[in-house]
Amino acid sequence: MFGRDPWGGPLEISNADSATDDDRSRNLQDYDRAALTRQLDETQQSWLLAGPGDAAGKKKKKYVDLGCMVVSRKLFLWAVGSAVGIGLLIGLIMLICHTTRPPPPPDQYTKALHKALMFFNAQRSGPLPRHNNVSWRGNSGMKDGLSDSAVRKNLVGGYYDAGDAIKFNFPMSYAMTMLSWSVIEYKAKYDAAGELEHIKGIIKWGTDYLLKTFNSSADTIDRIAAQVGQGDTSKGSNPNDHLCWMRPEDIDYPRPVYECHSCSDLAGEMAAALAAASIVFKDSRTYSDKLAHGARTLFKYGREQRGRYSPGGSDPAIFYNSTSYWDEFVWAGAWLYFATGNSSYLQLATTPGIAKHAGAFWGGPDYGVFSWDNKLTGAQILLSRLRLFLSPGYPYEEILRTFHNQTGNIMCSYLPMYKSFNRTKGGLIQLNHGRPQPLQYVVNAAFLASLYSDYLDAADTPGWYCGPNFYSTDVLRKFAKTQIDYILGNNPQKMSYVVGYGTRYPKHVHHRGASIPKNGIKYSCKGGYKWRDTKKPNPNTIIGAMVAGPDKHDGFKDVRTNYNYTEPTLAGNAGLVAALISLSEVTTGIDKNTIFSAVPPMFPTPPPPPAAWKP
Repeated sequence: MFGRDPWGGPLEISNADSATDDDRSRNLQDYDRAALTRQLDETQQSWLLAGPGDAAGKKKKKYVDLGCMVVSRKLFLWAVGSAVGIGLLIGLIMLICHTTRPPPPPDQYTKALHKALMFFNAQRSGPLPRHNNVSWRGNSGMKDGLSDSAVRKNLVGGYYDAGDAIKFNFPMSYAMTMLSWSVIEYKAKYDAAGELEHIKGIIKWGTDYLLKTFNSSADTIDRIAAQVGQGDTSKGSNPNDHLCWMRPEDIDYPRPVYECHSCSDLAGEMAAALAAASIVFKDSRTYSDKLAHGARTLFKYGREQRGRYSPGGSDPAIFYNSTSYWDEFVWAGAWLYFATGNSSYLQLATTPGIAKHAGAFWGGPDYGVFSWDNKLTGAQILLSRLRLFLSPGYPYEEILRTFHNQTGNIMCSYLPMYKSFNRTKGGLIQLNHGRPQPLQYVVNAAFLASLYSDYLDAADTPGWYCGPNFYSTDVLRKFAKTQIDYILGNNPQKMSYVVGYGTRYPKHVHHRGASIPKNGIKYSCKGGYKWRDTKKPNPNTIIGAMVAGPDKHDGFKDVRTNYNYTEPTLAGNAGLVAALISLSEVTTGIDKNTIFSAVPPMFPTPPPPPAAWKP
């Protein structure tokens, strides 16, 4: 039975026999409780054994039962706290080590990108910035425009086009448009690669010069300085940029300025370049507005003063002949709409009559070939982007759907199974039908295919149809990669066509500045021929230059005097840079929204709510 402890202690089983509680209660009254002998429990003992100093009530020492052992609570808490502290310290050390760990090595496209951008540093004209980082270059063209008595205009700056020292606005503007487009789409990639400020500096160097070639502060103009320098050697033996073989820094012959007064194609391309750049520099409000204003002025001039900038027999017609200006109207109209948000530019870019004149509704052997001359394909993809992400609807939907479908057809034409274009045995697509200098067209197609693949991915569209056949976006990226891989060395020659990339690349590049040593000696117009004709490699390596490329049989001649193989160009390298950044693996995807930053809502503002009811 359970006995009651008179001290209020725990209940215990009684050793007594069958005595009842009442009997026990009566019996207890007969005893002197003070003299009662019994064993005290632990708490009672602590009361009795406490010293005088403990009378204030020293707390009982607490323990923690861990099952297998009993430990002091204080010791337990100390051990747990120490373990947590050590864990946090280890985690902090691991975090620091992780954040300071060097990034993984860049992929081959990012490596090539770093080099391809350096080509533009080597092509700069005018007073070079301190950070140009091309040791064999110096200030040049310091009197451009000012030495031409018919012009007397400061045209210092800009870029030399290729292996000569001529400044052609037409391909230069196209190159700046392409670079700006790539920054707008892949800004995060450039930033991750550490090249964002570099390429923005490259673009600004070009657009600063373009702003000099017309009255950019005016609303109306009547002329554009289209070219500085001369290359036609058929009209005599006077020194010029093609007859002479000199370092740009040593040029002492006259450099005439070619002005145009009716040049819709040039004005359109320049407008596109400035409009696209205004989006790149949208955070620099003053400069962005200046670029946008210049773009509007140029486009207005091009629309009002119709004509091609390269009439027959002119110097531009020999080197960069423009076949039409209608494609520039669509191209520039699209860029101006994105830069300004003014719907009148979109209305013009989507006018069926203009698209018809630009060749949008017929095939032809060059349909889908994007280049410095024909921008229709680029404009179609750009406007397909608008439909994919904003879907503006009526009255633009019909023509935008047409452009979108045509873009899909162009992508189909790039695929080997459709045989729209021949390929070399090594796999290089022949977009210029076997003619020389093929790589500039190949890099453009690679960029467009990779970009369109990213558009579809961003729109959660897994692919597109070529007739009854469905293809995933991976097919487009594979096409782009195989073409760029060919250029970077996966070709029958086992040679990289980008100078400085890989272990084997062209050493006899058709380039005056790279082929003549910087040795303090000024070589005359024809005195430089010794360097042009030597069999020795160039004394200066023009890092990042993509040469013209192989022939239709995958053959290549590393010969300085044959520009069809070894000459690089601004337009070609701009397409290369765009393709490389699109394929770079530093981050993924496009920037969906920046290009639309100036575009207003596509639907009308809802009407205001009705007035409050009044009784």
